[in-house]
Amino acid sequence: MGTTSRSSRELAPSTTSAAAGAVWFPYRVAPNERTAPWAEGSYRRFAALAAEQDDAPIEMVELTMLYPEPLAEEPWWLDAVPAERVRASTPEELPEGYGDGRAVQVPCIEAPAYLDWLVRRFRDGGGRFDQRAVPAFEELAGQVVVDCAGVGAAALAGDQTLQPVRGQVAYVRCESPLRFMVDEEGANALAYVLPRRDVVVLGGTAEEGDDDLTPREHTTRDILERTARLQPELRNAALIGTAVGLRPARPAVRLELDATGDGRPLIHDYGHGGSGFTLSWGCADEVARTVTTVS
Repeated sequence: MGTTSRSSRELAPSTTSAAAGAVWFPYRVAPNERTAPWAEGSYRRFAALAAEQDDAPIEMVELTMLYPEPLAEEPWWLDAVPAERVRASTPEELPEGYGDGRAVQVPCIEAPAYLDWLVRRFRDGGGRFDQRAVPAFEELAGQVVVDCAGVGAAALAGDQTLQPVRGQVAYVRCESPLRFMVDEEGANALAYVLPRRDVVVLGGTAEEGDDDLTPREHTTRDILERTARLQPELRNAALIGTAVGLRPARPAVRLELDATGDGRPLIHDYGHGGSGFTLSWGCADEVARTVTTVS
């Protein structure tokens, strides 16, 4: 669960990805025949990185998904998670006002440190950054162009189906033990508590068509109140900061082969909504396979 970038012009740490809660969870992305395999591929890769215990800042945690009523059927995205890593929450584990829950072992990514880790891997592999505004794909060099412009793809790719969905979070520190918890559709939605190793991320909002990057005090107060209903221990937490990012939302992720105006292969990969981390490795693997076929 997270967002891609505040602006596709920015580099880490000045991106929404750096501000995101960054747990594996498909959010604001339409399920289809491609989404679940991408999510499963990312789950496997993150889980492997966490198990390797190298310098990748990833750990496996138990995330409780909350539902207002008993589930009539399992959420579609659970197919991407190994069955032994999912269990039904007991009534005692549910906050007041919830009728069901699923406790799921998922990867948690310490977003700022993870983005730094990715940058180091990229540079160690010979990659380099060229940070500048790009008004058209034809201005980019290379035999193959990959379009990961996030919300910027609305202008760059002329995609009128893409819109920003504003997300605001609060960062707190709390001395009490906390649980990873998300209410996506209940009385407190959207509310989530994500106690990373560096900070506790509280959210959130999903304001469609809103591209204002200024944190709003009344929204922060609302986030603190809603998350405290999930875990009362948060009433003693110390607020240390806020952040805002824009999720690039469209009816479905766009991952497809196209061509630039001068005839070079162009691979679009954007529109991941709030599932940037969750789909990242799965989509990257498909992009890599596509690059291989056209190079």
